[in-house]
Amino acid sequence: MANQKAEAPKGKLGVLVVGLGAVTTTFMTGVLMTRKGLAKPVGSMTQYDKIRVGRGAEKKYLHYKDIVPLADLNDIVFGAWDVYPANAYESAINAEVLKEKDIEPVKDELMAIKPMKAAFDHNYAKRLDGDNVKDVKDRWDMMEQIREDIRNFKKETGVERVVVLWAASTEVYVPVDENIHGSIEALEAAMKADDKEHIAPSMCYAYAALKESCPFIMGAPNTTVDIPAMWQLAEQTKMPIAGKDFKTGQTLVKSGFAPIIGTRCLGLSGWFSTNILGNRDGLVLDEPANFRTKEVSKLSTLESILVPEEQPDLYGHGNDEDTQYYHKVRINYYPPRNDNKEGWDNIDIFGWMNYPMQIKINFLCRDSILAAPLCLDLVLLSDVAQRAGRYGTQRFLSFFLKSPMHDYTEGEVPVNHLFQQYVMLKNALREMGGYEADEEID
Repeated sequence: MANQKAEAPKGKLGVLVVGLGAVTTTFMTGVLMTRKGLAKPVGSMTQYDKIRVGRGAEKKYLHYKDIVPLADLNDIVFGAWDVYPANAYESAINAEVLKEKDIEPVKDELMAIKPMKAAFDHNYAKRLDGDNVKDVKDRWDMMEQIREDIRNFKKETGVERVVVLWAASTEVYVPVDENIHGSIEALEAAMKADDKEHIAPSMCYAYAALKESCPFIMGAPNTTVDIPAMWQLAEQTKMPIAGKDFKTGQTLVKSGFAPIIGTRCLGLSGWFSTNILGNRDGLVLDEPANFRTKEVSKLSTLESILVPEEQPDLYGHGNDEDTQYYHKVRINYYPPRNDNKEGWDNIDIFGWMNYPMQIKINFLCRDSILAAPLCLDLVLLSDVAQRAGRYGTQRFLSFFLKSPMHDYTEGEVPVNHLFQQYVMLKNALREMGGYEADEEID
């Protein structure tokens, strides 16, 4: 994948989002309000962060848009798919994340965003039962209908480029099966054979997006694009893919706080994480098979930052087998909280002469308020990556993701350390802006 300067954007950028729930409507409303000068896109790196380019006398600190040719917020056109027929305005009101006074000024624009029928299989999200759903013959037909949606959206809106973003619920866990997910041919055969067990609806969205020359971003922990067949398709279509799972609350804390323990050479006996949340995400995750997908994603963060094999004295005890610290993650569906998630972390550490200490973190976060800027950054950066000729897995976007995609077939270990991820992000921006990628990841 050649490193080249990103081309300037032409025309409008279509952003097609799978799922028109709390996260998506918060994202859309925020962008529309920001365009009118009525809100600030706080939390968005693409809108606020400045990084260094050049060294010595050449050194300057620039906003991302002054390094790479990002799409302008005024050039974004939104569309969505959802199992519920409510338009973006109704959905934003129903989500109860934003106050009405922060939605009303863009009411007309939101009302115009009506969701297309979703490609949906009830078995993948048993807690959802909307009726705005495609009638499909098989998984191949499901994918073809999504492709048609993308083409129609382009025609009707006149956008030049489209990025497809999954911001829908977590699907039931689909283990990677080499015989089906190992190659494009096997994946296509399974879609045509209507193999519902191995082909999740999200895979139909991803396949369709890549075939229609749209970068695809997986914002849930689904296996979707994290399979060799999709990597091959991304190479073949020369499209960027990114995933998986927006890194919003607890995992953000974990990826930023674990390095403190590691850098200070303190020991870890156990890390217990629990969450309560009540939005549609919480409802879907109340189903054990869906939670399994999330658990795999949330558990993976710590193990690649604090590695028992590298520091057995510090991380080599705590659990039953006495080989590693004990790490537990829980999510509890609790309707009164709605979108206002609460994450508790209890961290049992030890110091000099093995004396025990504890750290408690209580993060009362707002899930969609943290996820919305990630959606914006992932969309804008995937779009610029595509214009810079980058394709396949975009590892530089790991900063925004809980469970960064990596080539597990080659034994690659993902980078989960927040500050190392930030270096990867900065280096990619430098390259795409025609500067030298001059920071080391130690």
